[in-house]
Amino acid sequence: MRDHVTGCARSEGYYKIDKKDKIKYLQSTKLQSEEPPFDTQGMSIPAQVQASTRAGSERRSEQRRLLSSFACDSDLLKFNQLKFRKKKIRFCRSHIHDWGLFALEPIAADEMVIEYVGQNIRQVIADMREKRYEEEGIGSSYMFRVDHDTIIDATKCGNFARFINHSCNPNCYAKVITVESQKKIVIYSRQSINVNEEITYDYKFPIEDEKIPCLCGAENCRGTLN
Repeated sequence: MRDHVTGCARSEGYYKIDKKDKIKYLQSTKLQSEEPPFDTQGMSIPAQVQASTRAGSERRSEQRRLLSSFACDSDLLKFNQLKFRKKKIRFCRSHIHDWGLFALEPIAADEMVIEYVGQNIRQVIADMREKRYEEEGIGSSYMFRVDHDTIIDATKCGNFARFINHSCNPNCYAKVITVESQKKIVIYSRQSINVNEEITYDYKFPIEDEKIPCLCGAENCRGTLN
């Protein structure tokens, strides 16, 4: 360090410390204040190991916190899939029917593509809305059944999933999963999907007398959606 004529740094006037001296001082102070801890054998633990151990402990703590908020590990996995495995997709004109959903990145088989989002309604409400939609010329193809008495209506309140068209030879499938006691419909890829390829799944409409023509163009096309 710099020699002080008066014998005390406080009694000296202002002066600029050389960068080299400042670096030496900071390094020396750090070494004195951060002595490496010792394990039970009396051997010092490297700083990299300490950081890794702290990070691992924090991750495990967070994992336990998340696990405690879910019924089981599978629910946590499903929640993570919904939050972090969304794919890059877009909707645009489709040769199948009006608008369709297309991949903007390669999607591997059995990966989550998108959650089917809408309003959760009961069967009674769904019947009323279906009649109203038909009168308005909208149709009821945006309603997705979750279970016996729960239906997701994405007609006027939904996301890009509502644009997915039907195909008799689809590249995706729908799956109902439970997250925090709430049932959700998730669209998964059943095979590899290329960039700009249209995302489709089988609507599996119930068989009715009044048929809806299918325009998917697949070799195994059934001719109708219902």
